[in-house]
Amino acid sequence: MSGQDIDVTLERIALIRRLVVAWNTGGEGAPIVHPDAPYGSAAWDEDIANVTGDDEGAAEEHRAVGAALAAFVRHAVLKPGRYTYHNPLEKLDTRDVGDVFRDAGTGRSPAQITFDVTAEHLRLIPHLAVAWDEAWAVPAVDTARPYGGTDLAATMAGHLGVAPGETARLDRLHHEMQPALQIFLRYADIAPGLYR
Repeated sequence: MSGQDIDVTLERIALIRRLVVAWNTGGEGAPIVHPDAPYGSAAWDEDIANVTGDDEGAAEEHRAVGAALAAFVRHAVLKPGRYTYHNPLEKLDTRDVGDVFRDAGTGRSPAQITFDVTAEHLRLIPHLAVAWDEAWAVPAVDTARPYGGTDLAATMAGHLGVAPGETARLDRLHHEMQPALQIFLRYADIAPGLYR
């Protein structure tokens, strides 16, 4: 998000672990923090206060969590494997943002998600172009350049060391970034400190 040091505190790590990852359907599509319930409820300022113990400054802390998220995806570490999590999108409105698991026929999302995070997902995550989305007032991955380049397939292929012609595989991996990122935020390891 910027070239300056970002303070990733214990409180910000705790808030990052609560972030709800949805799918922004604009452009190429990309993960976005749910704009109506970034930490799981519509009372996001109270969600922040519950972690920080500070009733004031929630808007500033929310923005700081966005910056910390950009550092988190670049520096946190997770092992590949099968993970299960309670799907926070199950009970949230996803009309404005999507959910790759929402059934088009029923409009429902599953309560539990079990998903295999692969080495390929983990190679892509540090390249996610996380920035503050002014319109939604949440951190989001740039839908025009999710991994930094304007050609989605070529950029992903470059990060993965595969042929860009594998479009079906790359498209599948790209859409899997919603659950992969949700798992990464919940389970990846990072020490508090200053990061770029």
